[in-house]
Amino acid sequence: MSSHSAFAEAADALAGSVLGALDGTGDAVQLARYADDAPDTLAALAAVRVLGADVFSPHLLAGHSLPAQDAAVVAKAFDAFPASGPPDDATVARRDHATAVLLARLSGDDTLRALAPAPADDTMPGPAGDWSGWSVRMAQLAPLATLGLDSPVHEAARREALSLGRGMSRSILRRDFPTAVRLVRWLAWLRYEGVDLPLDPEVAAEHVWLVGGGGPRVALDLAIARHFLEQRPGTARRKAAHR
Repeated sequence: MSSHSAFAEAADALAGSVLGALDGTGDAVQLARYADDAPDTLAALAAVRVLGADVFSPHLLAGHSLPAQDAAVVAKAFDAFPASGPPDDATVARRDHATAVLLARLSGDDTLRALAPAPADDTMPGPAGDWSGWSVRMAQLAPLATLGLDSPVHEAARREALSLGRGMSRSILRRDFPTAVRLVRWLAWLRYEGVDLPLDPEVAAEHVWLVGGGGPRVALDLAIARHFLEQRPGTARRKAAHR
């Protein structure tokens, strides 16, 4: 088996574990045990890097604690696969930075943010007429559509709900369900934030669930979207008002 195939298989297995922990069908994710028991430790660490911020979904959305040994595995994954993408690859840099921010927050060790600094140019322009290409980039940034993060990417999502909706509809028509469900996830997060939307993300989520398939990583994106859809619209805004 090639290293690429081993890494992809490990990422799918980890996504399945995270999904089970999030929806209650499986045990809590134990990253340390996952890495220790894996037949290929390097592939297991690569899986942690591939999932990025999504490994924290059960902790952020279902209230699971993050043991110190599990936090150490995420840090070890950064050591094995440093956040050193090409200077112009802002998408990878933003995903890595989000992972480091959440790791620091959940572990209580703020020094871990240094594992992946924010991109030097951390602006996130709008679609500027190319809503289809922009929505694909936003789909690649879907792990940022979670709790505990706010950035120029999130501000762009708030401004461009219509472009996200158009991109999602286009992806469904093209039967590109992985992209569609990632955009559903952004729209579900926006509704949770109280943003007025041009369409109902619940209908889109149901459609993708019925016809999309796509494996455990798509299922995890959909489960995260459903978590937000199960909240009343504007829940995040009301919580902030009562702090």
